[in-house]
Amino acid sequence: MERYYGASRRGTLAWAKDAQLREKPVPREKRRTPRYIFIASAELFEERSEVRVATRVSELSLYGCYLDMMNPFPVDTIVLLKIFAGEAAFKSKAKVIYSQPNMGSGMAFIDVEPDSLAVLEHWLAEAAKEQHTTAG
Repeated sequence: MERYYGASRRGTLAWAKDAQLREKPVPREKRRTPRYIFIASAELFEERSEVRVATRVSELSLYGCYLDMMNPFPVDTIVLLKIFAGEAAFKSKAKVIYSQPNMGSGMAFIDVEPDSLAVLEHWLAEAAKEQHTTAG
């Protein structure tokens, strides 16, 4: 017996056989704070291998960011991360918390210095205003 489960965004019907369907609960957001679209240049430096990589930030939060990159570092790699936007710069150690080959990686900030935290909080406040303006 086939059963209708809803329409996709493009309006096509989604059908599934009851015996093949295993409904899973939708995972809840695990983030502690909101993340915002934030485009900026970034640089990573991995001390052990002395590898330096130029990349781009696409999302930013108080505790981490997402970097667009084709060859991300492996999970648990610790790097020195620098983010540049306008005249300001943010610097922190960061840990790769997830890695998506040919796409990018999620980074968690580690031990952010007060000066860099002030820059980060300013960027997040501006991003929140911009998101509110475009959504409203």
